[in-house]
Amino acid sequence: MFDMLALPSVILVTLTSLRLLTISEWRLNIIALGLQYIGVSLLVALSWPVEMAVTKLVAGWMSGAVLGMAMTTFPALRQSHPENPEMAVLPADEPAAEQPATGYLAAGSLFRILAAALLGLTVLSIAPTLPEWFPGITLTQAWGSLVLIGLGLLHLGLTANPFRTIIGLLTALSGFEILYAAVESSTLVAGLLAAVNLGLSLMGAYLVVAHTMEETE
Repeated sequence: MFDMLALPSVILVTLTSLRLLTISEWRLNIIALGLQYIGVSLLVALSWPVEMAVTKLVAGWMSGAVLGMAMTTFPALRQSHPENPEMAVLPADEPAAEQPATGYLAAGSLFRILAAALLGLTVLSIAPTLPEWFPGITLTQAWGSLVLIGLGLLHLGLTANPFRTIIGLLTALSGFEILYAAVESSTLVAGLLAAVNLGLSLMGAYLVVAHTMEETE
């Protein structure tokens, strides 16, 4: 059953990763992150039992919930640096005067899309050779993992905002977990990876709060 969902899962993680890379609105980022973990869990389920794959989904949704609660609990987080879309995570209903310049956003999004397109060409060339290095991995898992790792690292290289940095780390880690699931099916490892996801989200919640408190002092 999961073999039939493999290709749709790759498409899902690709679209959500692009969404996370190009959109700065925090609510949409949390939703995209949750959808991304659905695709990741389906790809992991190709190598792991369903019970273990579900732990990835639950840990991912809990990580998104932690980041979302941090953003909703502290109103100042949604209003810092309104002039800079890379340092601000503004809700969609902010007044137009507090929104970043449209031209700046369009140029930044275009650059990110072009960078993602170049990364996609790289993934298409590398993915077919990945099963030779990881004998247990399928081609769809190779595509999904490389897309997540590549876009996650690209995300990290294009932002200085703590919230978006954690999003990039979680995305790259998800790609690594797909690769690792093909060669290791230990329950302990699955639990440790889930703990790492939760730890990153907790650290991210702390960093975005600390960053905003420093800016407002």
